[in-house]
Amino acid sequence: MTPDQYCQEKCATSGSSFYYSFLFLPPARRQAIMALYAFCREVDDVVDECNDPALASTKLAWWRMEVERIASKQATHPVGLALQAVSPEIEISAARLNEIIDGMEMDLQQTRYLDFTGLSLYCYRVASVVGLLAAGIFGYRDAQTEKYAHDLGMAFQLTNIIRDVGEDARRGRIYLPIDELKQFNVPAADILNARYSDNFTALMQFQYQRAERYYQDALAHLPACDRKSQRPGLIMAAIYRTLLEEIRAENFQVLHQRISLPPTRKLWLAAKTWIKG
Repeated sequence: MTPDQYCQEKCATSGSSFYYSFLFLPPARRQAIMALYAFCREVDDVVDECNDPALASTKLAWWRMEVERIASKQATHPVGLALQAVSPEIEISAARLNEIIDGMEMDLQQTRYLDFTGLSLYCYRVASVVGLLAAGIFGYRDAQTEKYAHDLGMAFQLTNIIRDVGEDARRGRIYLPIDELKQFNVPAADILNARYSDNFTALMQFQYQRAERYYQDALAHLPACDRKSQRPGLIMAAIYRTLLEEIRAENFQVLHQRISLPPTRKLWLAAKTWIKG
């Protein structure tokens, strides 16, 4: 199996909505974005699948060394080799790869966030940085597109947090800020024990509105000259925003289940968005 095949399989088997936006790209850009996504999956899996925080920290340190090896063209892992082989016209900086690892390390260091300021740093590292790298892979001419990529990454991560409230709670994590739980009078125990209430629904509506604002701001900041090149991001936005609306339509019943869109609907949204341009 070649490094590119490894990355493609990593993307395809993840079940992520992002995979559907990659299918429409030309080969060089598709290989680059799949290598980046595979890197994100590898470091995220370290945190999600390793029960020993010390061991997970050691593994993330190994990935930091692999980032250095990628930069010096001495990568050893299939994902590192794939990133190393990315076309010179496409920049995937070591600094930003390390920022993604910084975000993963936050999951090892804390399971709660006092306020949105702290949570937004986490979202920036694990999602907005990826968005900025992805925007570079897709190609853009106007620097304003970086604002679009940042806000879209925030919107995606906030959607993930809303979708995964119950799943994260079963892992002992609550990403919803503590001050907002208090504001809406939702005890952490309700989330950890999957207890619904009117207060919980109001809290989630508040989270929904924040995520929706990020989608609106992102799309408002995308310059017309870069809209065509950024269509993969627009595909992701169409899928994730539809998922967010689906969660809202289900009255935020996210404590006992993981709401998702079927693959056929994702593919339909992807094709529709690509054709629309």
